[in-house]
Amino acid sequence: MQEDRATIAKPTLRERQRAAVRAEITAAAMELFLANGFDETTADQIAARAGVSRSSFFRHFPTKEDVVLGSFTSAGERVRDGLRARPADESPWEALSHAVALLLSSFVNDPERTLRAQAMLTGTPSLRARHLEKQLLWQDMLIPDVRARLGHTHSNGPDARARALVIAAFGCADAAIQEWVQADGDADIRGLYADALAAVHTPE
Repeated sequence: MQEDRATIAKPTLRERQRAAVRAEITAAAMELFLANGFDETTADQIAARAGVSRSSFFRHFPTKEDVVLGSFTSAGERVRDGLRARPADESPWEALSHAVALLLSSFVNDPERTLRAQAMLTGTPSLRARHLEKQLLWQDMLIPDVRARLGHTHSNGPDARARALVIAAFGCADAAIQEWVQADGDADIRGLYADALAAVHTPE
């Protein structure tokens, strides 16, 4: 274990500085997006609010959509890590549904800001499209672990079960989120998610 910790590379000063600048740009952008709307906010306005040049903004974020969705890759990794941490004797569906529930933590911890962000996400076509692209990446990230829980390997040939389970779990989360947004946050997001899970899966 000590060897493993020793071999983990620490971020360099340059990497830490880059991460700090990205965080400042993201914070500035989200303030403007939530106050003025995504389409109405320009890259120049974000750069000015963050105290960076326009060219610096685009070095860190190729598009405005990337500012909003930049953290979604790490969210997918958090779900994958959560799946791997579930007990080995849990069924694939149970382990997966618990892992995907990690995406809902901000809905409980910071509901007002999350509601505004989700309303912007679902109401902006370009953001919605990019979000769906991110979810496809999440699915590919999780499928190998679900296949392993199913006892399936590539040598067994094609098997759609793992992909179907992952798609279904994310679909349940999306359904809960959309209902929560339509209710203006006046609903139990975890209860909505549980209802969605129950609707698509019959306990064994």
